[in-house]
Amino acid sequence: MTLKKKKIALLALGLLLCFGAFAGYKFYKYFYAPNINIGKTDFIYIPTGSNIDDVFDILENQNIITDINTFKHAVKFLKYNNVKAGRYKITKRMNNKSLINMLRSGNQTAIRITFSGNIRSNEKIASVVARYLESDSASILQVLNDNDFLDKFGFDNTSVIGMFIPNTYEIYWNTNAHAFVERMYKEYEKFWNDKRKTKLQQTGLTQKEVSVIASIVSEETNVTAEMPAIAGVYINRIKSGMLLQADPTVKFAIGDFSIRRVLNKHTDYDSPYNTYKYKGLPPSPICMPSIAAIDAVLNYEHHDYYYFCAKDDFSGKHAFAKTLAQHNQNARAYQRALSNRNIR
Repeated sequence: MTLKKKKIALLALGLLLCFGAFAGYKFYKYFYAPNINIGKTDFIYIPTGSNIDDVFDILENQNIITDINTFKHAVKFLKYNNVKAGRYKITKRMNNKSLINMLRSGNQTAIRITFSGNIRSNEKIASVVARYLESDSASILQVLNDNDFLDKFGFDNTSVIGMFIPNTYEIYWNTNAHAFVERMYKEYEKFWNDKRKTKLQQTGLTQKEVSVIASIVSEETNVTAEMPAIAGVYINRIKSGMLLQADPTVKFAIGDFSIRRVLNKHTDYDSPYNTYKYKGLPPSPICMPSIAAIDAVLNYEHHDYYYFCAKDDFSGKHAFAKTLAQHNQNARAYQRALSNRNIR
């Protein structure tokens, strides 16, 4: 080979190497180079009904992607066009290929929703859930008030709060309102296991009745150890045909849980939830009953108490009484303590 031919061959080889290096660099940049900006959030939210252009806009407008053009090239090459809604966790070293694979597979990260026992209405449930899910509070509330839909679960818009068991649940962000309620019913069924159903049979109550009593117990005390005794008082009253006369039901009827002293003007309020006026249980739970309160009803104490009153030491505990005379004495002590503190 002549010197000239050698030079041409070396030049061609050099050009080929340069082209290969450039192509390799481009391949690396399009697919394997880190391409994520981690800012205030480390999640991407892809709304239901989004297309690939929406994904581009989300990534670019929220400054999630460092180089949107390389991402678009990778999308085209990897043929990512079937967009799946969801909440996706991103990491700082994530590249276009790993991001596309995650989005295309729908491998989203679930959200943890926690319900506490201070929820007293469907509106509050909807408000809490809407903080976590794609669905807004109006659409969630609409489902919670849809009796035709709730009927298949054995609930209606007044009793559905008893379907919710205060706990922490993992659920996908794009779960719609109907699917959310269906999921909560599955959790409700799971909660009422064979052990609890056996206890239920021993009480002679229904699941809904247990939820109603438990909701009252939940509002009466935060002292878990006292819950079975308080549940026992109400069950004694039910069995004897007495009025429940539960202060929390009056507060619920009026719509004011800030009331410290339940007076005659309160107990005269006409409502089926006012257990000072109407015998038996109120129509539905007055709050989302806690697990501790539900189990307290299922394991209520068998005793001879028919009355209880908050102790005058404001410990949160209660003084129990077998007779009205004993109860009145306890009540007067508590009323004096309220007056001494100018609590009306």
